[in-house]
Amino acid sequence: MSTALQPAGMLSPGANLGAYMQAVNSISVLTAEEEKSLAEDLYYHENLDAARQLVMAHLRFVVHIAKSYSGYGLSQADLIQEGNVGLMKAVKRFDPNRGVRLVSFAVHWIKAEMHEFILRNWRIVKVATTKAQRKLFFNLRSAKKRLAWLNNAEAEAVAADLNVDVSHVREMEGRLAASDTAFDAGADDDDDSAYQAPANYLEDRAADPALALEHLDWEQNSVASLTEALQTLDERSRDILQQRWLSEEKSTLHELAAQYGVSAERIRQLEKNAMKKLKACIDI
Repeated sequence: MSTALQPAGMLSPGANLGAYMQAVNSISVLTAEEEKSLAEDLYYHENLDAARQLVMAHLRFVVHIAKSYSGYGLSQADLIQEGNVGLMKAVKRFDPNRGVRLVSFAVHWIKAEMHEFILRNWRIVKVATTKAQRKLFFNLRSAKKRLAWLNNAEAEAVAADLNVDVSHVREMEGRLAASDTAFDAGADDDDDSAYQAPANYLEDRAADPALALEHLDWEQNSVASLTEALQTLDERSRDILQQRWLSEEKSTLHELAAQYGVSAERIRQLEKNAMKKLKACIDI
């Protein structure tokens, strides 16, 4: 077994990717017996050196998986780094009694970390949030045979293959075809293109001081008018309206009828007459 610790810098893909790949490829692959022995040592005795050797021997596998995600325009070194995190999680959770090789168990964890990294960094706006959308994101790109939009037959075939609705396929296809746009014009944009920046034509009306002041003034006047109108009512009518409409826990007609010792119909009449008086006062 030869998994001697390499220099720290050489095992950091961000420092020198070429040297890193050469280093991990020089680490010997474990035999089934060696892997099982190390895994048992970690599983039963929490031997961290055994965990280190298991991780080191499988770094080349992470590099292999990272190459399959090179079409997203992200740094391969970053993808490898994220995959290494997944590998370490897999080693920590690996049970040697399952009867499978570590590489078969770890592939899920490695890809999961890479997927999360791609979804976080591929675009400013997230294109996949649900489980179905994530499945489409990573499969639709490879399922499309050309750059043109899918025809109906192709969209239905992709939907059937991935077990999702055709509408979800169309939606994700549109998201993949879209691109991020900066809100403000770039520093290098000339006058002929700078005007196209959304900042020049998307108006935030909520931030208009005049509209904000108008809304505040209208709200204050409405509250003042309602307060004055309520004062014109007799105490019983005012209490009925407050309990029916102005309280968080509104009372029913029957509850108020029991409170005042009258019928529910009488409470309804009092409420209706009070509303008419309020409306007349506010409209003046």
